[in-house]
Amino acid sequence: MKNKNIKYLLIVWLTVILTSCVSSEKMVYFQGNQDNLSHEDYEIYEPKIQKGDILSINVSAIDKGAAVPFNLYESTSTTEPIPITYIVDNDGEITFPVVGILKVEGITTKILKQQLTKTLAEYLAKPIVNIRLVNFKVAVLGEVKTPGTYLIPNERISVIEAISLAGDLTIHGKRKTVMLIREQGGKRAFITLDLTDKKIFNSPYFYMAQNDVIYVEPNKTKLNSSAVGANAGIILSSISSLISIILILNR
Repeated sequence: MKNKNIKYLLIVWLTVILTSCVSSEKMVYFQGNQDNLSHEDYEIYEPKIQKGDILSINVSAIDKGAAVPFNLYESTSTTEPIPITYIVDNDGEITFPVVGILKVEGITTKILKQQLTKTLAEYLAKPIVNIRLVNFKVAVLGEVKTPGTYLIPNERISVIEAISLAGDLTIHGKRKTVMLIREQGGKRAFITLDLTDKKIFNSPYFYMAQNDVIYVEPNKTKLNSSAVGANAGIILSSISSLISIILILNR
């Protein structure tokens, strides 16, 4: 009976070492004032064009023939011609047909559309301009179910939506210190976001910019389990030896 008690105590001891309790405050999202109904104003986010961005620009008009010079195509031998895209250079500029050099860095596609439409009115009757950011993508790394890079077609995504695309955080992800990495104007910023606080919806970083990176750090439980996993053989062997010694001494 005494030996059975010793075995039981050792099992309990091992279980306590290998596991830990996590409070709900560290796991539950959007904590705070839990009114039955609340309304908050929010600003419609529009990303600004950056160096290295790729723009798709299409121009049409009442006279379709007159709009042809403003739409360049890349010819291929096997498929239909493909509309060319415009890469924002290191000076924050693109070269547009007929019009020439346009400064586009730091403005939204909406503003560029308005400016270009006004300029093209000198050449076309009632021009229609459509502009899209082709390379709007974000990356989600760390303790999420499906880390990776995600292409965003509508140029607007929140931190919550990006994490959802990655399958949500795993149980081992730190929800209070999610890191957002952003590069703008030649500088890199590291912003810490707390997913457990409802105030995240009012954060100026709630909506992501193109090429943003989200990193979810593993919690202590994951780090400890990783250490245990790497040394599992040694730990189990040591425990087995310890049990054997205790049983011998208690015969």
